Amino acid sequence: MIPMQMTTLKYLSGIVILVVVFFSSSLGAADDFSRETPVVKAVRKVSPAVVNISSEQQVRQRSNPFSHYGNNPLIDNFFRDFFDRGFEPNYKRTSLGSGVIIDGKRGYVLTNAHVIANAGTVKVIFKDEREYQAQIVGADPDSDLAVLRITTQESIPAIEMGNSDDLMIGETVIAIGNPFGFSNTVTTGVISALNRSFRTEDRVFHDFIQIDASINPGNSGGPLLNINGELVGINTAIYAKAQGIGFAIPISKARRIITDLILHGEVIQAWLGLKVQDMDATLSQYLKLSEPDGPNARGVVVKEVEPSSPAAIAGIQAGDILLSIGTRTLASAADYQTAINDIPAGDTTSIRLWRNGKSLTLSITSAIFPEERAPALALKLLGIRVEKPAVKKQPARQSASFGGVVISEIFPSSHLARIGVKPGDIIHQMGDVEIGSVEDFNKAIVKYRQKTSVVILLQRADQLYNITVEL
Repeated sequence: MIPMQMTTLKYLSGIVILVVVFFSSSLGAADDFSRETPVVKAVRKVSPAVVNISSEQQVRQRSNPFSHYGNNPLIDNFFRDFFDRGFEPNYKRTSLGSGVIIDGKRGYVLTNAHVIANAGTVKVIFKDEREYQAQIVGADPDSDLAVLRITTQESIPAIEMGNSDDLMIGETVIAIGNPFGFSNTVTTGVISALNRSFRTEDRVFHDFIQIDASINPGNSGGPLLNINGELVGINTAIYAKAQGIGFAIPISKARRIITDLILHGEVIQAWLGLKVQDMDATLSQYLKLSEPDGPNARGVVVKEVEPSSPAAIAGIQAGDILLSIGTRTLASAADYQTAINDIPAGDTTSIRLWRNGKSLTLSITSAIFPEERAPALALKLLGIRVEKPAVKKQPARQSASFGGVVISEIFPSSHLARIGVKPGDIIHQMGDVEIGSVEDFNKAIVKYRQKTSVVILLQRADQLYNITVEL
């Protein structure tokens, strides 16, 4: 009996040892495999296409051009609210940001517009330390996007575009960038919210992705990825008042902007030919919109329809209440402008409106604003006519040559006339558009026609001034 029991024990012990060895090896293999998570795979796939953007910016240092006059009340009162300060000679400042290659064959790199703003030279540096001089193809400050191009015979990796229209709150996302110069830094998090709006010093951004992945200075322009390593956004900003709040531009919104920048060097604004204003309770009551089946103070009011415009052709009338454009519901004039920005020029979309107690849906085809209308638009918005200067005047404080346009006529009742602008003053820049000719001025007028104000660089005698002009 004893030998049989010992044999049985040895047999069972062998089985236990085999089982332990099998499960130990299986668990070890499982542990090794589990380390290669989807995040690891996505980063490995994409990181070669993430680049460092180094730009050398020309910065104008401001100083008071009238300091040599001492305390002169007449000059102080006239120029304190009228003009900004003049400019001292420029100095150079280097900034770092991130970018991502979106087309390896043609060498296109996507980044933020503010990363390369005022840049004299831009360099693109790869993860493997290859370095290339980049050409700025186009930049759009309103969306904070820019496209660069590098030329090389070498192989360039590129990222795969994803879809940001079906993103889910709570979905895992990955941010890659160069915060504080630390190249290819990876952070992860989740999508905190969609369609966020936030305000910066000079503009309001709409429809952004909010994330909790760490975004630091230098991350701007880097990619936001989904778990499959597809590009779903461009990291853009951090919320300075809190930690763990970052924003990214949805890639589906960026696609049209990228296409315009590559084809035209700028974003071509769609023209409908409408002026709108916000709806409020008083206006709603005046227009008798409080009935149960009415819009109940939603939408925006059409103030004006330009003759022969796409809106006029579509049958839209002054006094109509616009409820939606395409799939976007309108609750304010800002919503209307955002909707227009998302429409490519030449596309046909639907507009739902309220007129005389009824809901209507009209089809409208957007267009490019006709440049031949720019002089009349300048007269309407600014109250001025311009022409090419007879002789180019160069400010004594500047070493560079200037073109500009001279104000040949100004309406006495215009905002510019009220703040002291006179015929003979020369306009050198509007917003970010340098004015070297009448054609440049016309393009600037068309570009800023939807804004409430614009900064103009003005020359009088040998001095330059920045003035903010209401439109």
